[in-house]
Amino acid sequence: MTFHAVETLQPATDGKALRRAYSCFPSGVVGVCAKIDGAPVGMAASSFATVSLEPALVSLCVQHTSSTWPRLRSAPSLGLSVFAADQEALCTRLAGPAAHRFDGFDPLVADTGSVFVPGAAAVLDCTVYNEVPAGDHVLVLLRIDTLDADPSVEPLVFHASTFRALEARSETSTLGG
Repeated sequence: MTFHAVETLQPATDGKALRRAYSCFPSGVVGVCAKIDGAPVGMAASSFATVSLEPALVSLCVQHTSSTWPRLRSAPSLGLSVFAADQEALCTRLAGPAAHRFDGFDPLVADTGSVFVPGAAAVLDCTVYNEVPAGDHVLVLLRIDTLDADPSVEPLVFHASTFRALEARSETSTLGG
């Protein structure tokens, strides 16, 4: 085996290089919503990841500058909606100005107060499990209490600062096994 020098490495303190590197990793996109004081409150998050089966945990990262997360974190229950491939406009709306995030669609509301995007690939009714400071973000761990999912619905994927579609390359996988 021959090793070759890598001469293109840049310091992680170069914000532009760091953003470019982060954009190489595709991510699922979720809506995080709850009914607060009788009205839906929500936001989009592109740093969603599965964490654990026992207990059932997922995670997302929220910027410290978010004005929505402080309202959502106090809700007794949060609805996570994994956006379907055809829900780019809804995702963009939930990432936009707070006053207009629910314009043009009727969200679904669970008895727990969780709010969901209709037609999502999966919906997870969650409670905050833990929050961990992580640089300019907070890493939020959420415990899944109840859920519904349809793996036949293609998810919305965020990659290289744009939305993309998935392509199936095999029927089975051994990742994470």
